[in-house]
Amino acid sequence: MTAPRVLIADDQTLIRTGFRLILDARGIKVVGEAADGVEAVTLARELKPDVVLMDIRMPVMDGLDATRRVLRQDPDCRVLMLTTFDLDRYVYTALSVGASGFLLKDVTPEHLAAAVRLVGTGDALLAPSITRRLVERFASDPGRPPAGQGDLAALTPRELEVLTLLGRGLSNSELASELTLSEATVKSHVARIFAKLALRDRAQAVVLAYETGLVRPGGLPER
Repeated sequence: MTAPRVLIADDQTLIRTGFRLILDARGIKVVGEAADGVEAVTLARELKPDVVLMDIRMPVMDGLDATRRVLRQDPDCRVLMLTTFDLDRYVYTALSVGASGFLLKDVTPEHLAAAVRLVGTGDALLAPSITRRLVERFASDPGRPPAGQGDLAALTPRELEVLTLLGRGLSNSELASELTLSEATVKSHVARIFAKLALRDRAQAVVLAYETGLVRPGGLPER
């Protein structure tokens, strides 16, 4: 599997340098660094990275607006949000507009590299206990953007069941075990759900499951 090409966007030079060293040492190429959101959008357009490590709070343009613009100009790009605190309202909004997950800045080197590789494959990075707190805290925000544009009525009963379990943070293997299905069948169900509901990935599926009431507060297990 080819390692993803990464753009690091953070206003702190030490953070950018540290992450570059960590990723380089693990065979993951860093193609560029940005010190603010505007620069991140520009470099993402020019360099076409597979993954952008995006700080939430940056000067000139914050990570939320930058994420929205990066994904608008390149829907195939994946954005991992970087934050100092695990309860940051911007993270929830970023998931809603298409970010594939988030990392705390004190992430271990091994977790950083694994997260970049994971989202580089098109999957989403979900830490269920943290995601649950974020969603429960901000799902009632009237100013939040919608997670998708589809109608749940378009789903079959099985697809609705799969979406509910996705909203609880289950992986494909866990879904397969829960529903007594093969992982290939689960992947097919997930792909159809995303297509019908205009969802980008599992992160948006979690948000939508809360917004529509499929999963209620307390519905995501601690892990």
